[in-house]
Amino acid sequence: MTDSSILRAAFAPLARLWRRKARPIMFDAPSGDAEQDAERLYRDGLLRARRGDIEGALAQLDKSIAQVPLADAIEARAELLDSLGRWELARPEYERARRLWSESAIGMPDRRYLFRRGGHFVFEIEAYDLVRNNVRDKVLPHLAHGNALLVRGRAKEALDSYERALKAKPGLPEILALKGEALAALGRYDEAIQVFDGVLAAQPNDAETLNSRGIARMALGRIAEANDDWRRQLELLPPTQPAARGCVALRQGNYGAAFHELGLARAKEPRQPCWLLYRLAAGRLAGVAPEPFTVPSGNEWLTALIALYAGQATEEGLLGRANSLGRRTEALFHIGVVALGANPAVARRHWREIADRGPPAMVEYAAARNELTRLGA
Repeated sequence: MTDSSILRAAFAPLARLWRRKARPIMFDAPSGDAEQDAERLYRDGLLRARRGDIEGALAQLDKSIAQVPLADAIEARAELLDSLGRWELARPEYERARRLWSESAIGMPDRRYLFRRGGHFVFEIEAYDLVRNNVRDKVLPHLAHGNALLVRGRAKEALDSYERALKAKPGLPEILALKGEALAALGRYDEAIQVFDGVLAAQPNDAETLNSRGIARMALGRIAEANDDWRRQLELLPPTQPAARGCVALRQGNYGAAFHELGLARAKEPRQPCWLLYRLAAGRLAGVAPEPFTVPSGNEWLTALIALYAGQATEEGLLGRANSLGRRTEALFHIGVVALGANPAVARRHWREIADRGPPAMVEYAAARNELTRLGA
């Protein structure tokens, strides 16, 4: 197996090991003890179902959903009800699961591959934990374990897995890049940048690592250097990836390019409302004459943000619905974009909050910091 195929093999099995298809990544997922309890109950429910204890499984899934409404658990409950012939009870649960998945944030296409994939990975983490403790000198179980943990937001444990992988394959750039991701997720940006520097010295055309180093640099306020990384990434991304190109251009404040690329992304994926939302923001910031558009239905949160550009939503209404840091960051950014022409002070205030508190990996964080620099704030 080649070094590059090791990385592909380390993540690909996670999407098929315990479920039929990958799910969108959930940036706004709950965290803490409640989610851990929900995961434990969900896991126990599935194990009971596999042993044939359907009623016991339903009881555990009910408890899991009462803790945190995980879409995976809701769908599992619907499937069990369906298997018992209780279709009238199963149908609304299927619809509820689909709604939760449709409302979860997608992984940004300009980011590293594992952040573009999703799922809850409860079983995968345990399975690879068992394997890696029994096969200590093989890189694959450590990588797969670290990837699943990192996607779940457990960066400290992921870092340990990547360190173990590096003992099996010292200096492999692909593993070092993932170690850098874990360090960045822990807020250890200086260390992450050092790791990314080493990766890019060995692989200067690694577009995903350029993206990650840009995020870490922006988090430290090294704005010009971050934009240099994203400018280089944009040069490397092929024209066949307009969504990724549009997101990179938006991060670096290249709004004309972002507007163009996101138009191509919309044509390619007309049912993805995120590209319309970002194109509206890029157009406003680039000074492009407004185009007619229709506020879509489906994803209630993205629909509300797009409605802001149509004059059909208010600042108070959006912020009242922003029930996570990620959503608040999105709301503040787009409210600022809409307010900028008439009231730059409002835009500055909202974007300053993003710079102070927002997640650095978000596109809106980078765009807000670039706008603050342009405004001299």
